[in-house]
Amino acid sequence: MNRQLRIANRKISHVPPLSRFGRSAVAGEGLYYWLTLFLLIPSFSKATELPMINLEGEAQGTTYHIKYRDERQRNFKKEIDSVLITIDKCLSTYQADSEISRFNRSEMHKFEWPYFYPVLKKSEVVFRETNGAFDPTVMPLVEAYGFGPKKIRLTEPINIDSLIQLVGFQKISFDSLSIRKLKKNIRLDFNGIAQGYSVDVVAEFLESKGIDRYMVEIGGEVRTKGQKGEGQVWTIGIENPLQPGKMLTTMKLVNRAMTTAGNYRNHYESNGQTFSHIINPKTGSMEQSSVLSVTVFAPDAITADGYDTAFFVMGLDATKRFLAKRKDLDVYIVYTGEDGQPKTFITEGLKN
Repeated sequence: MNRQLRIANRKISHVPPLSRFGRSAVAGEGLYYWLTLFLLIPSFSKATELPMINLEGEAQGTTYHIKYRDERQRNFKKEIDSVLITIDKCLSTYQADSEISRFNRSEMHKFEWPYFYPVLKKSEVVFRETNGAFDPTVMPLVEAYGFGPKKIRLTEPINIDSLIQLVGFQKISFDSLSIRKLKKNIRLDFNGIAQGYSVDVVAEFLESKGIDRYMVEIGGEVRTKGQKGEGQVWTIGIENPLQPGKMLTTMKLVNRAMTTAGNYRNHYESNGQTFSHIINPKTGSMEQSSVLSVTVFAPDAITADGYDTAFFVMGLDATKRFLAKRKDLDVYIVYTGEDGQPKTFITEGLKN
């Protein structure tokens, strides 16, 4: 008999978060999004079914859950932990000696680890295709609003006009070997895309070992391949943004990735004002929108992760127009209608 396992990601207080590394404060996110996974654990009534390997751990200020089937029953936890630690050393703004932190303090940097350039390149693609709704140079605004590593809380208004001068992906130049600033004091924050990238790196590691049936989840970002069991697909739950901790719906995820952005988790109040982690890099303001959460489905997790907060910033109508030309992407958007009631928009690719 099958039974359900509910896995709710928790903040691990003793692990330095990567701005939760994947729900960053950019229009590229600062949210550590709690995605609830409903994973049906198969019975092993068929003698030919391979036992499931289950790995769990802590990384990047959050938890991970990885499931796969392997004829050789190999346990790759040690190797996966090593990969995730190395990604932190490259992309974590919470580590003062990471590659990205050292670049933020300098004017030019030659890449050391193989992770910086792919994330930078993908960021450029999403920045251009969304007309700047996603922009990893938003770090000065992220810190000013109190969502950076220092976790300050605003007591006085910030000078948006001054800070917005330090934002703009066009103010950096890079190739596959190095990156340099075209304007002083530009700083990067990959927290809106790096956790999705981490999921892809782990998925590709498993595939390099001959694993073709897996589910990789880090901090709520998910990618799957193959069937979970005989006649079974991976089933993932989407959290209700109006009732955090409760499932809104479930979706079948087949050879695809899924990530979510929302502003109902990572926020704080100061002097009667609510500050949200989702910042519009084009205006410098905290985003006020009818959109409550955006879940993006894409071929890989870095793509889904890059677009989810961009769509949040763009709003429902602009996102619909964008997706009319992008059949490789699907979305499940929860928003507040004109009557004040929650509504959903689902692309055709998910309705089947």
